Amino acid sequence: MSYQTITLASSGGIAHIDLNRPDLRNAFNEIMIAELTEAFLHCATAADVRVVILGGQGKSFCAGADLNWMRRMAGFSDAENRADALALASMLQTLYTLPKPVVARVHGDCYAGGMGLVAACDIAVAATGAGFCLSETRLGLIPATISPYLIESIGASAARRYFLTAERFTALEAKRIGLVHEVAEAEELDATLAPLIASLMNNSPHAMGEAKRLVRDLVARRIDASLVADTAERIAMVRSSVEGREGVSAFLEKRSPSWLPAPRREDS
Repeated sequence: MSYQTITLASSGGIAHIDLNRPDLRNAFNEIMIAELTEAFLHCATAADVRVVILGGQGKSFCAGADLNWMRRMAGFSDAENRADALALASMLQTLYTLPKPVVARVHGDCYAGGMGLVAACDIAVAATGAGFCLSETRLGLIPATISPYLIESIGASAARRYFLTAERFTALEAKRIGLVHEVAEAEELDATLAPLIASLMNNSPHAMGEAKRLVRDLVARRIDASLVADTAERIAMVRSSVEGREGVSAFLEKRSPSWLPAPRREDS
């Protein structure tokens, strides 16, 4: 596929999607939003993609919205403004609901909408020098479309602080509040990602998709009879699925499950 603002490469079951506007610190515009949506949809259905890694080319992960795009938006009609906002919201939802694990590889600036991308991923690893900021209120705006993912990720208390103050904070603070899971020196990012990717590649693709949906559906739900019945139904369905039966059989038979490559045999 040919893209203007991102790159997509896939090998060995791993798809790498990189924001690719390095001269603009990977700030996004309507073209990048559309291309990210297309890339996420492709990865969702591609049989050769097991794990997606989302990163950025150049010195930054994503500096938020492109200022030239924002200037154009100022002249939009109400209908155009709503359609443009919906495109961004839909892209984030496509990322959040992608049925395969998505890992964010964060370095440099990660501002505003860039933080929304990270929050919509399943796992995030950040360089120690990465900087985070929700700068919208400084511009008279609010982080509306990214807010569901951020509030779920960092909680209401941290969201109130950083939504309101627009202050910059560090990767260690991002880890403390739950936005990122691991922090490493920039040159160690890929080495830190490697065992996480290996763990994901070992797991049942179907089960991971269902596990993602489980979290989405159950977050903030009250534990009542309906929820108990729902969770029982889910595990019953997964147990009876093809991969569920195969995984249990492989464990009992002390062999690799079918979703892993067969072990190599050394020549005698």
